[in-house]
Order: sequence, then structure tokens, then C-alpha cells
Amino acid sequence: MKRIVLFTAVFFLIQNLSAQSLNKMQWFNEPEKWEIKNNALIMNVTANSDYWRISHYGFTVDDAPFYYANYGGEFEAKVKLTGNYIARFDQMGLMIRVDEKNYIKTGVEFVDGKFNISTVVTHDKSDWSVTTLEKAPPYIWIKVVRRLDAVEVFFSYDDKTYIMTRNAPLQDNTPVMVGLMAASPDGKGFEAKFENFSVKHLPDQRRAEWLKNHQ
Repeated sequence: MKRIVLFTAVFFLIQNLSAQSLNKMQWFNEPEKWEIKNNALIMNVTANSDYWRISHYGFTVDDAPFYYANYGGEFEAKVKLTGNYIARFDQMGLMIRVDEKNYIKTGVEFVDGKFNISTVVTHDKSDWSVTTLEKAPPYIWIKVVRRLDAVEVFFSYDDKTYIMTRNAPLQDNTPVMVGLMAASPDGKGFEAKFENFSVKHLPDQRRAEWLKNHQ
């Protein structure tokens, strides 16, 4: 009986700590309406907002909602995405950001009636890659893994089997902002729900290799 009580207490402690982690994050371009409920962030995405720099379209925008915390070193971040996408280019996902000229955003983007795993990599200028999904799932998991000078992007339908869609460069040994991003470049906004957001630090790969070679 004591073990059951102890397990229950630990379980609720972990749940509370997870909820507090969302509460301790901060906004860049805070939307007018949002809430944290049951360890999920729910926001009404700001209309006509986006992140993009220069290339192809010739303009720069940096005004979409981004809810983040600061991290250093190597890590894995993931989140469950559920969106009521309406207009073309409605999108939501994860962002890793150094500054306004250097960032990676990745997640689900609604384009011409289809759902895509979309990634924009920006180093002074932005590029854009998409993987069109064969079906329109009720939700998608997105995972990013930062290792040394690169970020790997994955998606999953069930948080078990992950498919890699991109490997992109990002400055090494640089603290970054990591968090939840959504945008509605051509639309009037939509409701975006982010669940089970987590960031897990990974062992320093360079240090591990150095130690192995100098034993």
C-alpha cells in the first residue's frame, strides 16, 4: 500500500513539474488569446503572421507567435501537434532560434488542401522544404535532435516510429531558443494545440569522443 501511495505521489509530482515547465517559458510575439491547460498550450494564432527572410519572395517577416525557453548543448525536443488549419500556409510546430537571421522552424503546414511536414531553415536567407503526407491525421508528432553543428528533423503518427525528413546546419556551441511556433501568413488565424512538449538534454558527443580517444 505504501508503494502505491509513493508511486502516486511521484507521478503527480512529475506531472506538475511538466506543467510548470510550460508556465516558465516566455513569449516572442505573444498572441492575443492563449492558455495553458492540462500540460498543453492552446493559442489562437495571430492573423497574417510568419517567419521568413528575403529569398524567393523578397520580403522579411518575423512576427508570428513563438513560446520558448533557452537551451544550450545538444538536445532532443518533441511535441504533439493538433491544428484547426483553415487557410493556405497555416502552420504550427517547433522552432530553434539563435536570432532573427538564424533559425529553423518545422512542423505541419497546410498548403493547397494538403498536409505537409514543412521545414524552413534560415541563415540570413530562408529556404523551404516539404514532405507531403498521404493522409490527413488528427495529430502529428514532431521531433528535432540537435547534434554538434546540425539539427535532424523527424515526424511520427504515434510517437513510436519516427521518419526523418531533414538534416540542416545550425551554429555549434551557441545557446538557442527552443519552443512552440505557429503562423498564419495568408489567413485570419486558427486554433493550435501543442501537447506533451519536452526537451531532453543529450550527452555531449564531442566530449564523449574526446574522452574515448584519451583514455
